Amino acid sequence: MPLASAGSRLMFDAFWRAAAYCFRPRVMLLSVLPLIVMLAALGGWSYFFWSGAVATMQHWVETIGWLRTVFSWFGSSGTEGFAAGIAPFVVLILITPVAAVVALLVIALLMTPALVNMVTEQRFAQLEKKKGMGLVTSVLWALSTSVVAIVAFVITMPLWLIPPLVLIVPPVIWGWLTYRVMSVDALADHASKAERDTLLQRYRWPLLLMGIISGYIGIAPSVVWASGMVFTIGFVVLIPIAVWIYAITFAFSSLWFIHFCLAALQQLRIENGEPGVPLPVNDPVVLGRTDGVLLPEAGEPK
Repeated sequence: MPLASAGSRLMFDAFWRAAAYCFRPRVMLLSVLPLIVMLAALGGWSYFFWSGAVATMQHWVETIGWLRTVFSWFGSSGTEGFAAGIAPFVVLILITPVAAVVALLVIALLMTPALVNMVTEQRFAQLEKKKGMGLVTSVLWALSTSVVAIVAFVITMPLWLIPPLVLIVPPVIWGWLTYRVMSVDALADHASKAERDTLLQRYRWPLLLMGIISGYIGIAPSVVWASGMVFTIGFVVLIPIAVWIYAITFAFSSLWFIHFCLAALQQLRIENGEPGVPLPVNDPVVLGRTDGVLLPEAGEPK
C-alpha cells in the first residue's frame, strides 16, 4: 500500500536522523535539563514522603490475609520481615511510571521546542509556521493525555504480574502516550489544525509503532530503577544514570517524531500544491552538509 510504504520510509529515515542528532553536543546538553528537574522532584518527594510511603506499603502488605496464611503453612510468622523487605521495591515500582511521565512533560515543555528549532534550522528552514497550537493548548493536551496514561498504568498494574503481559502492556501504554504527546508537539508550530489532524490520521499506525518502540527503549532505565543494587552503595550513581538514560531516550524519541512529522508535513503541502514549499531533493545522501553526517538514501514518499 502506498501510504504504508510512505510511512515506513519516513519512519526509517527519521530514525537514523534522530540517532545521528543524539550525538550532537547541543542535544547532549539539552538532555541534562530533564535530569536536573527529575532529580530535584524525586529528591524532594523522597525527602518528604519516602518514609511514609514505605511505612504505609509495609502495613498494607502485613495485612494481606492470604500472605499471612502462606507463612503460617511453613510454621513461620515472618510476614513483618517480608513486608519490610518488599515495601521499598513496591513503592519504587509504583513511582517509576510517574517519574517517566514527569520526564516526558519536562521534555514536552522545555526540550522539544529547542529540538524542533534545531531540526527546522537544519532541514525545514523554508517550511511555513502556521501556529496551529498555542503553548497553553499544548500543555493542556500533554497533561490530559498523561493523566489518561497514568490511569491506564494503575488499572493494568495487576497484569504486570503475568510474565508475557509485563513485556507488552506497559510499552503499549507508554507508546500511546509518546505518540500522542510528541506528534502534537512536533507539529505545534508548523502545522495548522487541519494539517495536524490529517497527518495524525494518515500516519497513526507508523506513529503508534514509533511510540511503542520508544516504550521498549525506555525499559532499560526501569530495570536499573527496580534493581536491588539501588539499595546498595551504587544508589547515588545508579539513580542519576537511570534518569539520564530516560532523558536521552526521550530526546531520541522526540527527534524521531520531529523528523517524521515535519517531513510528512512538507510532503503533504507538496501534494496540496502550496506555494513556497521546497521540493524534496533525491540525493544519494539524505542529510545535507549542515547535518554533518552521511546516511543511506531513504527517499521521499510519493
